[in-house]
Amino acid sequence: VQLQASGGGLVQPGGSLRLSCAASGTVLDLEAIAWFRQAPGKEREFVSCLSDSDGRAFYEDSVKGRFSISRNNAKTTTWLQMNSLKPEDTAVYFCAEANYCSNFTQIYRSWGQGTLVTVSS
Repeated sequence: VQLQASGGGLVQPGGSLRLSCAASGTVLDLEAIAWFRQAPGKEREFVSCLSDSDGRAFYEDSVKGRFSISRNNAKTTTWLQMNSLKPEDTAVYFCAEANYCSNFTQIYRSWGQGTLVTVSS
């Protein structure tokens, strides 16, 4: 599976962005798609994940209630809707796929190239 993330950009605090993760290849085998982010000088951290087997969505505590993950029925696109953005959300955002949702980067097999989100006035 190949993944490509897009949709990043510059937004003011309190604004919204929607990131997209386009999947190609054997998409019907996709089990879980996650979003991670990496701020300058920091480690990559888990943001959200959607499990295909039971439809459950998982979120890192700081984004709960502000971010929402979803996917189309064809499994070709996964979105991360980000509302009420804060400067601390500034990072490069990556999508990744795995057999199940986890906040450990090691289990993810394929990664998109990342898209930069900058929250600043």
